[in-house]
Amino acid sequence: MTQPDPHAPERGKPLILLAVCLAAVVLPLSFSGGAVSTPAIGRELGGSAVSLTWITNAFMLTFGSLLMAAGALADVYGRKRLFGIGIGFFILTSFALAAAPTVAWIDILRAVQGIAAAAALAGGSAALAQEFEGHARTRAFSMLGTSFGIGLAFGPLLAGVLIDVFGWRSVFLSTGLIGAAAMLFGLPRMRETRDPGARGLDWPGTIAFTATLALFTFGVIAAPERGWSSAAVAGSLAGAALMLAVFVAVESRVARPMLDLSLFRIPRFVGVQMLPIGTCYSYIVLVVMLPLRFIGIEGLSEIDAGILMIALSAPMLVVPVVVASLTRWVPAGVLSGIGFLVAAAGLHWFSLVEVGSAGFAVVPPMLLIGIGAGMPWGLMDGLAVSVVPKERAGMATGIFNTTRVAGEGIALAIVGAILAAIANVSLGAVLAESGAGAAGRLAEAAQRLATGDLAHAAQALPQVSRQLLVAGYGEAFRMLLHVLTAVTVLSAVAVFGFLSRPPRRDADAGGAAVRPNA
Repeated sequence: MTQPDPHAPERGKPLILLAVCLAAVVLPLSFSGGAVSTPAIGRELGGSAVSLTWITNAFMLTFGSLLMAAGALADVYGRKRLFGIGIGFFILTSFALAAAPTVAWIDILRAVQGIAAAAALAGGSAALAQEFEGHARTRAFSMLGTSFGIGLAFGPLLAGVLIDVFGWRSVFLSTGLIGAAAMLFGLPRMRETRDPGARGLDWPGTIAFTATLALFTFGVIAAPERGWSSAAVAGSLAGAALMLAVFVAVESRVARPMLDLSLFRIPRFVGVQMLPIGTCYSYIVLVVMLPLRFIGIEGLSEIDAGILMIALSAPMLVVPVVVASLTRWVPAGVLSGIGFLVAAAGLHWFSLVEVGSAGFAVVPPMLLIGIGAGMPWGLMDGLAVSVVPKERAGMATGIFNTTRVAGEGIALAIVGAILAAIANVSLGAVLAESGAGAAGRLAEAAQRLATGDLAHAAQALPQVSRQLLVAGYGEAFRMLLHVLTAVTVLSAVAVFGFLSRPPRRDADAGGAAVRPNA
């Protein structure tokens, strides 16, 4: 009789890691590829500026708001099961997006795709925490972070090539095929694990948190078009504040909360959550905003824009590995804070480059931004899984990834609104001597410019030359970079304050120590 091979599970671990890393590649690829596809989608299917904005924001909203819930479901029903369900639905929605007939359908399917992505990432990353121990776990999560970097680095270029050769629908088709590969490699070899102490999904907390993000995102996106004082915008923002208060109240009372608020008493835990927030404003928002600028405003092809974006994202393939080796001598918090300062210097440098100078002029500051953002990037995932006991891995990864993804969605909504508002003011100066009725379409033109839609901005303000519209956009983008620089510097200060001190064991973290070289 054939004896079972005791080493078979060990041999399957590399393929499990490969599967989860493929999922980690395809999720940012879906995010950045959707951003690059937006101008092409607008040209073919039309759509308002708001509806085109939701192509990215709908995905980020559901992805970010449901990650913590997905982490809890992974603990209850099994990490393997949730990963399989999530990646399966991600594949189906990707194929459906490739056949979507209207922008409205794309927005709806992107929201569904975000739900599937949350399940896949939460289940997959929690499964990794169960498969690997000690330094092997640290290396596995470092590879997971690097995989995210690969998706971000090559997402714009891959999307640009696909759009140029096959059209924008091929971008979504490719994400579905990569997701299928992740399912094929990993699911058969992944063992099922659960948290025996898990009690089920915190429905009140999940609903309150999702409502908070949805109302806030809707209010910020609608503000440039409807005005900040409009009933819809003010009501949405007030509702978001109310639901946030409800969420905090619910989580502070339930026996097994989706978000353990007591963790925020640990300074290093707070510091870890600051890392993805800082990278949102120094790096992630540029992954979306720069293709819109290069393609929609400066008139570059999707391929040329993708090639330029490599300058921003390619450092993610090298810098995290180098920085991880430096943690033997320098604390991770210090390296992360230095990285944010480097990124802030790059952002300021970029603000000195005029719109239309695409080419060599934008490459050095983009490289500097990528190098700076890459320094904390490879350290974040390893630090995040070390702050709670192993059996709470679903919650730990859910909290960290929620901070990362929900922060990205919020940052994109805020940055888009800021750019539209500044563009409105900038164009207002151009229209100071225009005739009656010009101001009525000023907001529409500013919002179109913020989404990289120069053609429709020119239609909204036919009395203004395209040269002046581009100049107005350039001034708005320069001011936006100043805002991003300030936020990145503040992130550096916070990281130095929370993460530069030596780690210690903390009873509130279940005895888990956060090592500086994690």
